[in-house]
Amino acid sequence: MNDFGFYLVMTNPRVGYVKCAEAAVKAGVNILQLRMKHCAREEIVAAAREVRAVTRGTGTLFIVNDDPSIAAEVEADGVHVGQDDMSVEEVRHLYPALGIVGLSTHSPAQALASIPQAPDYIGVGPVWATPTKDIPDPTLGVDTAMAMIRSVPYPAVAIGGIDLERAGILAAAGAKNFAVVRAVCASCDPYAEIMKFKALENR
Repeated sequence: MNDFGFYLVMTNPRVGYVKCAEAAVKAGVNILQLRMKHCAREEIVAAAREVRAVTRGTGTLFIVNDDPSIAAEVEADGVHVGQDDMSVEEVRHLYPALGIVGLSTHSPAQALASIPQAPDYIGVGPVWATPTKDIPDPTLGVDTAMAMIRSVPYPAVAIGGIDLERAGILAAAGAKNFAVVRAVCASCDPYAEIMKFKALENR
């Protein structure tokens, strides 16, 4: 898997999941993740089917957070798992149709431990404090995050508290991939916000 630049994580988008996904596809976002914490499975599946319909046949890869069974059911391109979820190896064994498996890492040790698992990419964070997790992991800061990114042989995406200014800081430090949640999902015009971040991709 190659570097993919801006990575959008959709959680409670102000304009709704479908309109936010449509904005992402229009803007040429390479990876779009659906993350719906504390929602009933049926609700997640329904939203995932709608997002899959928007992304199908486009250049935007669709990833479901946490649950490979939902990802497989809706024919998503992949799944993103956490440290306490199903392992990368188990996902690949049980759900071979999922072409992409991402893994969250929260420390240099976890980043290094991911190498034998060979995920397609890892998430590195939280770089800065973020309210999007019930029990947040300790913040890493730019230096530690960059060390983690450089420690693995596959793409690593920085995540956690990233707004436009902080995305610029990461880009200047050498980060190729960065994930954004609130800066886009809280906007009434997600397309305009996405395009601001997309401008940083080739810096």
